[in-house]
Formats: sequence, structure tokens, C-alpha cells
Amino acid sequence: GRVAVWDIRQKDAPVTVFEPKDLNNIRDCWTVAFGNSFNDDERCILAGYDSGDVKMFDLRTGKVRWETNVRNGVCGIEFDRKEIQMNKFVVSTLESQFHVFDARTEHAKEGFSSLVEKVPHSSTVWGARHLPQNRDLMMMMGGDGSLLLYKYHYPDQRRVKDKDDKPIGVVGTVSLLANRNVSTQPIASFDWSPDKEGLACCGSFDQCVRVIVVTKLNKQ
Repeated sequence: GRVAVWDIRQKDAPVTVFEPKDLNNIRDCWTVAFGNSFNDDERCILAGYDSGDVKMFDLRTGKVRWETNVRNGVCGIEFDRKEIQMNKFVVSTLESQFHVFDARTEHAKEGFSSLVEKVPHSSTVWGARHLPQNRDLMMMMGGDGSLLLYKYHYPDQRRVKDKDDKPIGVVGTVSLLANRNVSTQPIASFDWSPDKEGLACCGSFDQCVRVIVVTKLNKQ
């Protein structure tokens, strides 16, 4: 359950550590991600746990800024962009699901608005990777060896007022653009090229590294 931030210039100890308060209920942390790095002060870390907990740590204050539970073990987590003010992030889980959270508006009680989507196969979604050239396109890594390309569609209004006249976020929708099985084993890692749109590589449990080309992304 320990989340540690390291500085490569300081080898002996982490610069920041977030540990569970209840030592009798420690859960494994499976995945982490940086984000909200839009100036020299703001930094956030997302952490996903085997219990389904998702926590957002604020590095500036050293506290938990927000948390929720998605009911399944969290295998992957990622902001759509690390270097901008929080826009949205994706949480992928066991049981063939992923969640998209709209992070632009945080409600005092409801937190971030979100959607849940079930992929068309009965296996773990190991992670999500956003296309560097278009943050609304994201590739899901399937536990059945498939790669699934989704597009996020923004709502007409991203923020409305609740009954107490407080702003609350409105989540959009997702649509499946392409689904291709590339391996007989789970896809454990995936990375887009920052220079060539559509060029990517992935690694799977069959000990193979594959180079992938996705075409017509500029038309989506």
C-alpha cells in the first residue's frame, strides 16, 4: 500500500512517501501515474489498488486530494496529458472494464463525474494509453491479447449546477473505433510514438514485442 516518489539524484531515500493509515488493512498498490503538472508547483499522483481503491495524492500539500472505489482491482491508470491542468483520466480494471473520469470539475461531495465501459471480451483490461497527438483517442490493452482503440466524446456542457447551486462535472461518452487481436496472451505494455502518429509498440506475455501501426487517426 506504499506509494513512494523518488528523485534519481537522491539514491538513499524517497523524497515523498504516502502510506496507509490503517496498518491492519493494507492493500497492494498496482499502478501509479503522474499528472496535473501545469506549473512549477502543482503535481498529482494517481494510485490504483487491488481492492479497487483509486486515490489522488497532492504532492504540494502531501495529502490525499480525492479517492473512490471502482469495485475491481485497478490494473492501469493514466491522465490524458501529464503536463496540463487535469482534464480527464482513465482507470482500467479486472472484469473487462475501464472507467473515464472528468477531472476538470471536482464536486465537494460527488467528486469527479465518471463513466464505466465494458470491453467486448471477458478478460482484464491491463491498461490504457492516450495518443500523444490526440488525447481523446486511447488504446486499451486486453487480457485476451487484443488492442482496442476508443474515442472519448465530450458532452455539450462539461459543467452544470446541482440543487445547491454548486458546480458538478458532466462526463461524456466513449465509442469503440477498432478492435484487433495481436497475441494469444495478455498485452502487458503499450507505448505510442511521440513523433510518428499511429506508430506504437506493445509487449505481451508470449515474450514478444510487436510494432503496431494504426492508420487514419487524423480522421477521427
